[in-house]
Amino acid sequence: MSGEPVFLIFGKSGWIGGLLGDLLKEKGAKFEFATARLEDRSAIIQDIERVKPTHVLNAAGLTGRPNVDWCETHKVETIRANVIGCLNLADVCMQREIHMTYYGTGCIFHYDDSHPIGGPGFVESDAPNFTGSYYSHTKAIVENLLKEFPNVLTLRVRMPIVESLVYPRNFITKIIKYDRVVDIPNSMTVLPELLPYSIEMAKRRLTGIMNFTNPGVVSHNEILQMYKDYIDPEFEWKNFTLEEQAKVIVAPRSNNLLDTKRIESEFPMILSIKDSLIKYVFEPNARQKAEVLAAVKEMRGR
Repeated sequence: MSGEPVFLIFGKSGWIGGLLGDLLKEKGAKFEFATARLEDRSAIIQDIERVKPTHVLNAAGLTGRPNVDWCETHKVETIRANVIGCLNLADVCMQREIHMTYYGTGCIFHYDDSHPIGGPGFVESDAPNFTGSYYSHTKAIVENLLKEFPNVLTLRVRMPIVESLVYPRNFITKIIKYDRVVDIPNSMTVLPELLPYSIEMAKRRLTGIMNFTNPGVVSHNEILQMYKDYIDPEFEWKNFTLEEQAKVIVAPRSNNLLDTKRIESEFPMILSIKDSLIKYVFEPNARQKAEVLAAVKEMRGR
């Protein structure tokens, strides 16, 4: 397909959708936000006929508020948004030969006997083995169905991180507010580095599944130690076990390592998770340490 790409973003009110809009605006790219809800097929068609996109970026869906525990008691709403709506959009795009990038989740895997901590990561062809939360259950279902659409690229996002340490959905922001955390190594997605790659993937019209994380793993304790080293030398925290954590959450949480050979083959310059955290999060915040520390302490009510 020749000519300048035109992007249509679903998920304007969401975190990643908003960041994608900012990124495309910064790049001077042609884009618009969709107005349709994913469950409304006729409205999707109207949006596509209005914008005439070459690429659709689907960052819409339900994660629950304040967290995924919400989905446990709102199962029909979760199905409607995360399964029916997503398939609606993929099907409309396929019929019109439009490439769709779907920002999914990698929280559909959990360390097991074949993939222990310190062992091999889950590859793109592995079947999900974690359905402990209803959110993850619906995401695993839709990922499996989207494999049949030849126009779709599914990106497995994990524990997304942005530069702001006071943005409530930032993984780091969440854990610095907790009195106790589990200490388990995980794959994570540093969005300031990886989101631009997703735009390039769309332009390359990549399809199938992509583990959309930085190479390697980082533990909760390692991140909190970075925060202590770069931002707040007085910061303290405590750990608790998975069994203790289970007593204060409704649905279990996923912990895993995703294999990154595919994304590394497309973008050999990608940084390891720890190097990316330092470059895109901790070093920029350290340069305005006093302001950041004041904002974080206000957020934490201390």
